[in-house]
Amino acid sequence: MRAEQPAAPYLEAVSAYGQRGPTRFHVPGHKGGEGADPGLRSAIGAEALLLDIPQDIEGVDLGPSPTPYQRAEQLAAEAYGAERCWFLTNGATQGNHALALALAPLGTRVLMQRNSHASLIDGLVLSGGLPSFVAPAYDAELGMAHGVEPEALEAALARAAADHGPPVNAVFLVSPTYYGMTADIGCCAEITHGAGLPLVVDCAWGAHFGFHPALPASPLALGADAMLASTHKIVGSLTQSAMLLLAPGGRLDGDAIARAVRLVRSTSPSALLMASLDAARRQLSVHGEVLLGRTLAAAERAREAIDTIPGCHVIGESLVGSNGIAGWDPLRIVVDVRGTGRTGYEVAGELRASHDIHVELATHATVVLVLGIAQPTDSLDSFAPDLADCVRRIARDSDGQVVKQPPAPEHETVVPPREAFLGDSEAVPVDAAVGRISCESIAGYPPGIPTLLPGERVTAEVVEYLRALTAAGARLHGAADPSFETVRVLK
Repeated sequence: MRAEQPAAPYLEAVSAYGQRGPTRFHVPGHKGGEGADPGLRSAIGAEALLLDIPQDIEGVDLGPSPTPYQRAEQLAAEAYGAERCWFLTNGATQGNHALALALAPLGTRVLMQRNSHASLIDGLVLSGGLPSFVAPAYDAELGMAHGVEPEALEAALARAAADHGPPVNAVFLVSPTYYGMTADIGCCAEITHGAGLPLVVDCAWGAHFGFHPALPASPLALGADAMLASTHKIVGSLTQSAMLLLAPGGRLDGDAIARAVRLVRSTSPSALLMASLDAARRQLSVHGEVLLGRTLAAAERAREAIDTIPGCHVIGESLVGSNGIAGWDPLRIVVDVRGTGRTGYEVAGELRASHDIHVELATHATVVLVLGIAQPTDSLDSFAPDLADCVRRIARDSDGQVVKQPPAPEHETVVPPREAFLGDSEAVPVDAAVGRISCESIAGYPPGIPTLLPGERVTAEVVEYLRALTAAGARLHGAADPSFETVRVLK
């Protein structure tokens, strides 16, 4: 089944066309680079411009079936144990939009994790579908939302079945989280299937799962019916590229998903992005275990070194078994810095200023490092000494409680997201918005849980929570007014 994995048919076809010097009376206008700005040619290289070709090139994505493009998607499906794969050139966001259109058409309902990516709610705005929510386990001390516990999922499905709303069409969960914590997808799949529903897992941060024995299994291997993989995040394709994977078994209509993918796909997708997906799949399948093994060994050395720094403590494996956490991703290094007397924002700022080190995420309590499939080990080995240097300079006495974020507030959905987002709205002062219906989606990053969604009632608790997040150093993602002086509500 995996015999052809060393091939990269789309990459090879695009390279062959680009490098043989064809006469280009088609887009793009830079004509293989000759018409590009010299600064761009210098920045990204002439080779990249030669391979920047459009759709509908004979021998690439046109011609006898299967074309190189079709073979590339099929090889990706086989690598992940899927029935079908779609290459995405607008990230996993595009996949969420397509899944919402396919599984939550106008007036139907899905059950989704409260800290799902904002693009899933955006997809419901496009489709007219209705959300019901299941809350993830939440660690208020660290400000982390974890996975959905199976008991919470079972209870949420029972509530949805007992109310008077439309029946639930599908369940959407997230695993792993931004912090690398995985949910018990196997158990959640059993519960979801027991209710006669398909399970979709946003595995954006776990495209490498299943390709090394020290890593968690892929959601598809655990019973999910579809999954999203942001291949660019860790596996090594170009930024903005991702995959949507459909499991065998027939619980989801692949043709309906394909129609929805076409609807939200550009008619001018980037050949560079799609070729990078083909190449990343090949490397993951053929060399992934070896490359991941080197990175995992270096990550373990880094964790041990970080744990010797006063005020710093690596978290991850120790959390497994609590708060809905069934496993963890060793390619995420999460450092609790509260013992330094400084916030994660301050530590991350010092790392940037002193050593030009840029972490993936900083929170009130942590800094988070995301490692790639073949992370350069020299820089990873030097991180702990650099962190220790920063901590020595800025640490202050602390009881380990630099700042504690308030618990996430309760939410009341009043109108469908589509109706609220597209409705007649106005910007009002935040305090005057209490009791009104939100027209926008606002999430405090971190912790990244959507605090206010289109169609939800603005409450005093929501306002207080968002102000507490911004005071602690978080930013508001999606807010029309990032200063949070005003908020858009239905008139």
